[in-house]
Amino acid sequence: MAEDKFHLKHILQLNLAVLLISTSGVLGRYIALPPAQIILFRAILAFLFLFLFCRFKGFSLKIANTKDWRMVLLCGVFFGVHWVTYFYALKLSSVAIGMLSIYTYPVITSFLEPLILKTRFKMSHMALGALVITGVYFLVPEVNFKNQHFIAVLFGVTSAFFYSLRNILMKPKVQKYNGSVLMLHQLWVIAIILSPLLFVVDFREITVHLPGIAFLALVTTTMGHTLLLMSFKYFSATTASIISSVQPIYGIIMGVLFLNEFPAWHTVIGGMLILSAVCIESGRNIKRSA
Repeated sequence: MAEDKFHLKHILQLNLAVLLISTSGVLGRYIALPPAQIILFRAILAFLFLFLFCRFKGFSLKIANTKDWRMVLLCGVFFGVHWVTYFYALKLSSVAIGMLSIYTYPVITSFLEPLILKTRFKMSHMALGALVITGVYFLVPEVNFKNQHFIAVLFGVTSAFFYSLRNILMKPKVQKYNGSVLMLHQLWVIAIILSPLLFVVDFREITVHLPGIAFLALVTTTMGHTLLLMSFKYFSATTASIISSVQPIYGIIMGVLFLNEFPAWHTVIGGMLILSAVCIESGRNIKRSA
């Protein structure tokens, strides 16, 4: 019984992380700045918030060896590419299309995780991943490079690929280091890579959008992504990614409420397929703990 409650606790923690991260869709559309600039100041503010949190909790910020440093730095680069391309997907389309398009990443993860981490390949993940990608197909029935929404989906798939790589490579490190510390180091990597933009940004525009960026940094990034990273202690990267596919559903609801963006019927069908994959995988995990 105690084990059931323990497993359910981590299922709920993972879903809370997904809910917080899902605010990125609305904020990506709402903040009227170029994607790279948004990500730069998101990374800077999130680093400050997370640094204060780590100091308050007394976490050691040390990374033990050169090999681990290289992996953390590489994952910081991958995470930065994921964020920038994801925000381009949002800018070119809508909250619904932008968020749903990156959910090819459970499929990508299901292929990459066994290869990189040498884990057993599960056919069930293939089936659920296929269900997710079928849902994404409904977003852009027309494959046309002149179609802005199709280009947005391509940005989303690129974002998904780098997100999958980062999640898989981070999983072994979460067993060794605190999730907040790993997130902290990735944030300064992103900030340094994008820092040349500080010489060209209009700081008057940044000031106008600072509340939105601060929310993105504190709630979406510091809280949401740290909780997600910590969940890798208890789930495979593939399982975590499929469960977190509910994120676009949360994002679409927020888009309707705050931006008055109502998804088209084919987008709703895609979302329903993705949500069904989430429910199946969540049910399998809870049943496994029984």
